[in-house]
Amino acid sequence: MVKPADHAAPPAPAGADPGALRARRALHWRKTRRVTTALLLLWLATSFGVVFFARELTGLMLFGWPLSFYLAAQGASLVYLAIIGLYAWRMRRLDRQFHAAAPPAAPPAGEHA
Repeated sequence: MVKPADHAAPPAPAGADPGALRARRALHWRKTRRVTTALLLLWLATSFGVVFFARELTGLMLFGWPLSFYLAAQGASLVYLAIIGLYAWRMRRLDRQFHAAAPPAAPPAGEHA
């Protein structure tokens, strides 16, 4: 995975410590990679598990259909949808934490609070 360039990030507020900002960005990127890796492994396990265990699950019936058919047609799709929802929820939380930890920007010159 390629780390995004620092120039793509918003500019640092005046007076902010560049080392602290760099450390926060590194932590945010590490957490992002961890979430992405975990969800990709879940996706792989779901895709592989449905196919690998299909023969063993054929004997089990669910609503008149073999369980392997149900998992391939419905269950895996629901897991994929849950992965997308979990990714969006977790990344929103991580982004909010990253922006909340940022020091407040100084007002532009000439403006009073």
